Amino acid sequence: MAEKTTVAERLAAALAPVLGVDRLPVRLRAWDGTEAGPDDAPLVIIRSRQAIRRLVWAPDEVGLARAYVAGELDAEGELYAPFAALSSTGRLAPGESPGPSVGERLALARTGLALGVIGRQPAPPPEEVRLRRHGRLHSRRRDAAAVSHHYDIGNDFYRLVLGPSMVYSCAVWEHETVGLEAAQDAKLDLVCRKLGLGPGVRLLDVGCGWGSLALHAAQHFGAHVVGITLSHEQAVLARKRVAEAGLTGSVEIRVQDYRAVDDGPFDAISSVGMAEHVGRSKLPGYAVSLGALLRPGGRLLNHAISWAEEATTWNDETFIARYVFPDGELISLGDMVNALTSGGLEVLDVEALRQHYALTLRAWVRNLEENWDDAVAETTEGRARVWRLYMAASALAFEGGKLGVNQVLLQRPGGTPPPLRRDWV
Repeated sequence: MAEKTTVAERLAAALAPVLGVDRLPVRLRAWDGTEAGPDDAPLVIIRSRQAIRRLVWAPDEVGLARAYVAGELDAEGELYAPFAALSSTGRLAPGESPGPSVGERLALARTGLALGVIGRQPAPPPEEVRLRRHGRLHSRRRDAAAVSHHYDIGNDFYRLVLGPSMVYSCAVWEHETVGLEAAQDAKLDLVCRKLGLGPGVRLLDVGCGWGSLALHAAQHFGAHVVGITLSHEQAVLARKRVAEAGLTGSVEIRVQDYRAVDDGPFDAISSVGMAEHVGRSKLPGYAVSLGALLRPGGRLLNHAISWAEEATTWNDETFIARYVFPDGELISLGDMVNALTSGGLEVLDVEALRQHYALTLRAWVRNLEENWDDAVAETTEGRARVWRLYMAASALAFEGGKLGVNQVLLQRPGGTPPPLRRDWV
């Protein structure tokens, strides 16, 4: 008599074609405790039949993400190995392949029917967001809503993830063992030196976050800083930090869109981790707006993630767009430089920091995992799962060269000639 096929074996057989492989690159553990797949492969745990129902309706990265965020699907140990294994199939990211065929989806549905998991499409986890009905893309109102979705989830949650520096952008690591705080301090110092800051220099910090760069520029370089953000929660904490540092006479924090700033000129402008929210079509106007706020000879430093492939938008069919950065857009380094120089600014320097961001993200993931219970208490378990998944996946993308991050330093013509050396002193 033939041995009965287990639940895990049936799932593995049905999921492999959906992912475009002959054999799953992970080991599965089903809700009944049965397992199937290579013994030495990363373990993926399907805790609930609901996870399979989600995949029947959305057999792609969104279906998997929904199941993970809802706690219906999990991994044993770190997320890096199972995520890398599943991503290697090439079927999870929209646009990379045609996706599963009708026959493959029907086979998965038949397996689901036999296992009693077929039913109505489950509602997405509450952490999922759609902004399509809330105004024109990259209008001021819609940009404010997108920023609020990502940043206004609790300052204490971000403190657990980011650590005392409260810097939410790529650090600069002298070597891998210096620690996150030292690496972030080195990044802030590098930005200030590239911008030529000094006593009395007027700096506009676009997308100022919780005020870390503004504080560093005022404390260590004597700059006078205007920091702007669209996040009300960020502004509240940034102002508190400024007051506690005794720098209210040197640092002003505003809730303001960059398009609404009208009190230039500034000697320097920093935009660190903000251009990803601007949108490809708006980047030339962004460059013109910021360039017009600079005095002749003033410098702009634009620090932004770049995309190494043709696709440029986190569209509505991606996990990132639905859960992390609604309306976010990435473009190549070349396209970014073209957009920034279209307003008449001159490029002084370009520095790539891709490997530095991989180290930064892994440090944030460690912080989150080490403070998991507190992080869940500050927001929701689903939100903590979103951040864990997106940061771990992003670390792998930077390590693999799919994503990059670059600092482009530009100068408005006139005034002081650009430096001849790259030590930025």
